[in-house]
Amino acid sequence: MSEWIVSIEGTQAGHNLAIVLALSAAVLHALVSAMQKGRRYDPFTSRASMDFFYCIFTAPLALFVVPWPEPYMWPIFAGAIAVHSAYKVFQALAFSRTGLTVVYPVIRGSGMLITVVAAGIVFGESFSLVQWCGVAALLFGLLGLAAYNLAKEIDDRSGLAFSILLACISGVFVAGYTTVDAYGIRATANPFTFLAWLFFLDGFFMPVLAYSRWRRRPFDLRFPELARLGIAGAVIATASFGAVMMATRVGHVGETAVLRETSTLFAALIGWLVLKETVGSRRLALIALIAAGAVLVEI
Repeated sequence: MSEWIVSIEGTQAGHNLAIVLALSAAVLHALVSAMQKGRRYDPFTSRASMDFFYCIFTAPLALFVVPWPEPYMWPIFAGAIAVHSAYKVFQALAFSRTGLTVVYPVIRGSGMLITVVAAGIVFGESFSLVQWCGVAALLFGLLGLAAYNLAKEIDDRSGLAFSILLACISGVFVAGYTTVDAYGIRATANPFTFLAWLFFLDGFFMPVLAYSRWRRRPFDLRFPELARLGIAGAVIATASFGAVMMATRVGHVGETAVLRETSTLFAALIGWLVLKETVGSRRLALIALIAAGAVLVEI
């Protein structure tokens, strides 16, 4: 499998596979974010449960199945885990303060734009004028959606403004982990080595942080329910992040980042149908603009 992945890098087949992987990751990432936001548990606890289980699931793969990482990969893993951890903390803080449909578009929009720029600097990728128009349309749709959601909120405005700031910071770390992960998965000979070891090592931080928070301020934990959430979330998160990282290996990092941010479409639907958050005609129009931007990037 790894030989086939390597063989299609930079080819049309690799580009087509990257599109499928990026769009699949968009759907799955929206599900993970909705599960983390949830209602029963705070975002730190739900994310910790997911991370704990995907650490458990990938440990045998990392330790006994895939080849061990090359020595030069360990600093890359360290950087990736640091950026992933910061992203999770700031996203959890943002989710703790306001609705999914308010902060999620800001996180994904700011992260997407920075990633496109970083891909040009780090990987030498470039966009055509039409593709930049698509990026602009998608970004306008994302930030317009966030602004509309912000205007409709009836909570304290200062708290919402701080949530948006947290979301922007989280978006910076989205760009950071996308770039570092893309560099890492391209640097190793076997892409599955990078995936397995990253998930294994990345699964330690949030459970420790969530446990320390619980020790300071205990609350009722229903472990069977939390375990079910964690197992489902771990499977979906592994598929989501694995798909987008593999897409950056066989395709372009910038295009992958843009297509992945169509996850806002699916997050809005989940927020509306599952979390009972209001959508409305204006939000649907902005969501359509996001989709149109993604199409322009691919055209």
